[in-house]
Amino acid sequence: MKGMIRGLWQYRGFIFASVKREFQSKYRNSLLGALWTVLNPLAMIVVYTVIFSQVMQTRLPGVDNSFAYSIHLCAGLLTWGLFTEIVGRAQTTFIDNANLLKKLSFPRLCLPAIVVANALVNFVIVFGLFALFLAITGNFPGLPYLALIPTVALLVLFAIGLGITLGVLNVFFRDVGQFFGIFLNFWFWLTPIVYSVSILPQRVQVWMRFNPMARMMESFQVILVQGHWPNWYSLWPVLAMSAVLCLLGLRLFRKHAGEIVDEL
Repeated sequence: MKGMIRGLWQYRGFIFASVKREFQSKYRNSLLGALWTVLNPLAMIVVYTVIFSQVMQTRLPGVDNSFAYSIHLCAGLLTWGLFTEIVGRAQTTFIDNANLLKKLSFPRLCLPAIVVANALVNFVIVFGLFALFLAITGNFPGLPYLALIPTVALLVLFAIGLGITLGVLNVFFRDVGQFFGIFLNFWFWLTPIVYSVSILPQRVQVWMRFNPMARMMESFQVILVQGHWPNWYSLWPVLAMSAVLCLLGLRLFRKHAGEIVDEL
């Protein structure tokens, strides 16, 4: 483990350059350039706010705030987007970078690190706009906002652990990526993002506790909608699962590192 961390640190310049190159290439030949990074999420926030809080006047059960549902929805969609971006790109990163793996010698774990760094850059920009929206509308949660740091860190840990595990398996069994894409659609609707878990029957709410992303979404919504500190104890199963997935992913990677290059 120490060797892997040391290797990533030694190649930090390579990771930083890769992130910078991808960010620049995304908006090359575009008149507005990186401004699209701001415009797209800004448009989403405005649309959700206008449609749900003003036009449809959607309300969250037990919350007397016209913006509550919009905040609930944005909090879920933005953090779910971070999760799916990391998992989705991590599960194909070895395949997508096959030429790089064959030609250059570098710690292979730099590739998942680049995936995480790219996703976090996009997330920080988008979530910064969302925080500005919260402040303008008078819904900024105050001090509990700091709880987002460890909560997002846990989400990233869970996502990259799952992503690396799927990424190694996907090299040898390409059906893994196709199946997970379908599974992800079901997972989204089984997670309380567009609805509140409180509207579900009690027996369904009990089963919802077995969904790690439901626990994560609940924490984000408690922070951003209610302005309260999350229930840290409720997140320990997610932490345990993240640790298991990271160890499993690293074990699979170390065991099959040589075969991955041959298989590609």
